[in-house]
Amino acid sequence: MHILAIETSCDDTSAAVVQDGRRVLSNVISSQIDFHQKFGGVVPEIASRKHLEAVELVIQEALDRAEMTFDNVDGIGVTYGPGLIGALLVGLSSAKAIALAIDKPLIGVHHIEGHISANYIADQSLIPPFLCLVVSGGHTYIVEVEDYCKYRIIGKTHDDAAGEAFDKVARTLGLGYPGGPAIEKRAALGRAIIEFPKPVIRDHPYDFSFSGLKTAVLNYINTARQKGQVIPVEDIAASFQKAVVDVLVDKAINAALEYNIGTIAVAGGVAANGALKETMDEACRRNGLRFIHPQPILCTDNAVMIGSAAFFRWQRGYISDLFLNAEANIPLQ
Repeated sequence: MHILAIETSCDDTSAAVVQDGRRVLSNVISSQIDFHQKFGGVVPEIASRKHLEAVELVIQEALDRAEMTFDNVDGIGVTYGPGLIGALLVGLSSAKAIALAIDKPLIGVHHIEGHISANYIADQSLIPPFLCLVVSGGHTYIVEVEDYCKYRIIGKTHDDAAGEAFDKVARTLGLGYPGGPAIEKRAALGRAIIEFPKPVIRDHPYDFSFSGLKTAVLNYINTARQKGQVIPVEDIAASFQKAVVDVLVDKAINAALEYNIGTIAVAGGVAANGALKETMDEACRRNGLRFIHPQPILCTDNAVMIGSAAFFRWQRGYISDLFLNAEANIPLQ
């Protein structure tokens, strides 16, 4: 089955053709980073306009690269939430129009389910159950993937997502947007010698809270500025990154061991972080666990992951009607 997938949940306009949920025939991404960098983050109104400008061309390019036409498409997969509502509506409206015009099924996909499904592309032998650590700009979850399209949330963030904390610390350090790659680059030049807090939520051992860590870093920077001290940007970046990575890895490993799950996967934009992958790989080896991670281009927002998720949803009869609406906030079910 060939899925034409569309993803416009934030600031990347993407379309892809995915075969049987595992094989990538094309993947086209039009990035808006250059337009949003001057503002230090994504501006929703600009994102929506740029999606409108790009979506038709991106879809056609995805078909061209796959050497296909709409006649060869068996279904249309599309992100319907969560995300920026205006951005989501551009992709969803396009998907509805195509599905209606070619009389093929419309398959709505939850954005986080898409991120998890990127691992089916990364390792074509992967089948549930497995544990997935989802870390992105807007979300941080530990999810037990019980079966295709069946999830149980073991842990989640109480405040800032990991990627959001990266962005805010990077902005304070003057490193620009997006914050994750900027922090990682500077951290490679520094030493993790500053003891930043690693929050523990006693009643919810697998939940996360990055607000206190973010505040501790900002206070450290502000105190240094008030005293006229040189701000050790590289050491701060390295220390902050280590604190985040240690919390993410420790909780994921402990959850896998407690729930007797032998495979850990990672997903989301922060999953592209080299320190996170290296630390998780080492921890999995020590504990006899299998570790899977998508290549970096499949960690950030892309339509390939949506195409993979859509295939497995279609297999299980989850077909959407043309009344499907965009949802800015929707739980993973």
